[in-house]
This record gives sequence, C-alpha cells and structure tokens, in this order.
Amino acid sequence: MKLYSILGNSQKLDGGAMFGNAPKALWKRWITPDDQNRINLSCRCLLIQEENRTILFETGIGAFFSPKFRSRFGVVESEHILLQSLEEKGFQQEDIDIIVLSHLHFDHAGGLLEKYQENTESDLLFPNAQYVVSKKAMERAQKPHPRDRASFISHLQQLLIASGRLHLVDTYLSPLLGPKYRFHYSNGHTVGLLCTEIQTQNGPILFGADLIPGSAWVHAPITMGYDRFPELLIDEKSKILQSLVDRAGYVFFTHDHEIAIAQITTDERGRFITANPLSTLDGQQSL
Repeated sequence: MKLYSILGNSQKLDGGAMFGNAPKALWKRWITPDDQNRINLSCRCLLIQEENRTILFETGIGAFFSPKFRSRFGVVESEHILLQSLEEKGFQQEDIDIIVLSHLHFDHAGGLLEKYQENTESDLLFPNAQYVVSKKAMERAQKPHPRDRASFISHLQQLLIASGRLHLVDTYLSPLLGPKYRFHYSNGHTVGLLCTEIQTQNGPILFGADLIPGSAWVHAPITMGYDRFPELLIDEKSKILQSLVDRAGYVFFTHDHEIAIAQITTDERGRFITANPLSTLDGQQSL
C-alpha cells in the first residue's frame, strides 16, 4: 500500500463561513484571511496504490464551473488541477479503479467531471473507475433541501447512475474495497457523509472529509457555517477523534491548506490536537 496526497483545484472562501460561530479573533490565529476575509482552502484527495488496484478518495472541485460560478465560489484555477496532479505522480485518469466519495457536494465530487465548455454539460471522467457513495448521500443529492441545493451538481447523480459503475453503501464494510477499509457515517455536515478509515501498518488513517476538514477543526467545538447540525457534528467528531487517540491514529485533511495528514492526540487539558503533521504524501508506505 502506497499513499499519495493529490491536490485538486483550490478555493478562497469566507473565513466566517468556514468557522461558523467561532469569532474571527480566535480563528485568525490558525489561518490568516485576505483583505476580503477569505481563507485559502485546498481540495486534497488521497490516492492509495495497492498491488493490483488504485483507489482515489474524492476528486476535489474540478474545473466544471463556468467562469461566473468559478468566481462566485472562489475557485482559484481554471484548469483541472486534479488531472495535472495525478500526472505529476505518474497516474492517468484511466488508471483509477475505485473512487470513494464522502458526499456529493461540488467541492468533493466536481473533479469527476470534464473541464467547462460553453453550452455543453460536462461528462464523467475516470472511465474505468467504480464509484462508491453512501446510499443516504445519494438520496440527499437527488432531493436536496433549499439550504444546500446549491452545493450539489444537478446532473452528476444521473451520470453516476447511468455509468453502471455506481456502488451505493449503507454498511460498515464494502465487498468492493475489502476489510482494510471501514466506513464511518455522519449526518452533522450533510446526510450520509462517508468517512473511510484505512488500516495501515502504522495504525488507522481516517479520511476526514467535511467532518474534520482541516487541522483547526480538530478542536471539538469548531464547526463550519455550512454544517447541517453543528451540535450533532461535534458529538460525532469527538467520538471518532477519541477512538483515533486510543489507537494512535491519523486524520487525512481535505481542505487544510498546509497539512495533508496528522496524528491525533490530546493536550494536558484533554483537548484534541494534532501531532507529527505532514504537508504531503508521496508514495509513503509508512508514516
């Protein structure tokens, strides 16, 4: 098992939205905003290369947005950065055998689609990949609430279904992935969020998705304004972080601009903190 962190398109989003009810005086200690109060956010993916298959966890935001919406949602680059990043690591999109999506918000699933072309709906990329999505996340994407409708890509769900390669899951293990991959389900950010725990020789790695999008959000009370049920999310996050502390585990961060992965521990007051951070993974077999 070789581990790679793969960068997708990045964003600049309002810091207040990303830190919910936490005051700016607190969160600016962790991330410095620009003159528009925006903070830098990555859309980072995890690639695992096994002996006979290659698995990609999420695809980032991609380049499917029109220029108007790219500006509205703070997408920095116009090119499909995920495809470029894969090539830099020696992979083509055709090499990906399985793609696991934590949920179907555009900043986690948009990279499945081709680059924007005027008057044309983007089609699916990754022609050889099986797609893994939680059943509840798919149901939510097909029938979103007005509060989060703008977070979904209207035609993506039908493309996934029509591909014939979609696997909907609602259990903790998947026959497609095998016993090294265990799912944790969360509803605090969005219904059916799928956080995958990967068993490695150095302990478990949790793909944190939007349950724990970056190192600052390891602090239990810190949530995003985008979270559906913040109090529930805090309870879900605290439970899984304590489990990782007990097992010397790690969290892989999708949105942290500087840190790709870190071990979870506690300070002298029992608060969750990170240790041994790494900015990138480049084919490591151990951490």
